[in-house]
Amino acid sequence: MTQILNVTRNDDGQFEITDARGKMVEGPFDTNAAAWSALDRIDHETMPGRPRSNKKVLWGKPEKPAKRNGKKAGRRQAAKDEHRMKVNAAKAPGWVRSVAAAKFDPAGERKFRDYKLGTFGAASDVKRIDPATYLAEKAASAGKDKR
Repeated sequence: MTQILNVTRNDDGQFEITDARGKMVEGPFDTNAAAWSALDRIDHETMPGRPRSNKKVLWGKPEKPAKRNGKKAGRRQAAKDEHRMKVNAAKAPGWVRSVAAAKFDPAGERKFRDYKLGTFGAASDVKRIDPATYLAEKAASAGKDKR
């Protein structure tokens, strides 16, 4: 017989797992997520069939134990990976390559940007002005203007 279980909130604001008659099966839990997690655990325990495996899930290529010629095979695999990376990089569109070049060579990008910018505006050297000289030149030019 299949048992119907629900997650409900009690008067204290906590969550409980209840059966169809409203009788508490497990709980109380602080969060709704914790209650649903416990409900899933109960559900998997009562499920007929083979038990779940405790093996880790391997994403990508599984790691194989090293063989005696591990160095040679490792170098060969590294060379293959390097070649594959170069082939894929060559296939990339121009704007992707330029962005990648800027990311991998920030000093080169900075040099190019400074070259493009030139020496004007904010990139130019700051002119040092001596206040005494400036005031003397201003007084001299003001004297010429009055004549």
